Amino acid sequence: MADTRRQLRSGMVVLGGMGLLAAALTACSSDPDKRCVDRDSYTVAKGYKVVADKNCKSTKTSYNGSWYYGGDKKSGWVSGGSFTKPSKGSGGSSGGVKRGGFGGGSGKSGG
Repeated sequence: MADTRRQLRSGMVVLGGMGLLAAALTACSSDPDKRCVDRDSYTVAKGYKVVADKNCKSTKTSYNGSWYYGGDKKSGWVSGGSFTKPSKGSGGSSGGVKRGGFGGGSGKSGG
């Protein structure tokens, strides 16, 4: 009886661990943060109005919906992103990561 319980508990631990792994992989997916916005709604103060995803999936809507990547969402509006989907490995930024070496990269030697 004790062996049966021990096997049952170890099986539950393995299944629980698999669930945690799946959740972690889902949270770290490579898909960039995207929102459907109305391209015709832009204002300098607010950015673009966020609309339902169905407006970007269908051409039969009242909005000129487009996917907008990145940016900051605030009260149903988003700004600071781009309509260009970031490439994989860029981390969602528009430029690459620059890492300096010795001397700060000025290209000049002492003298």
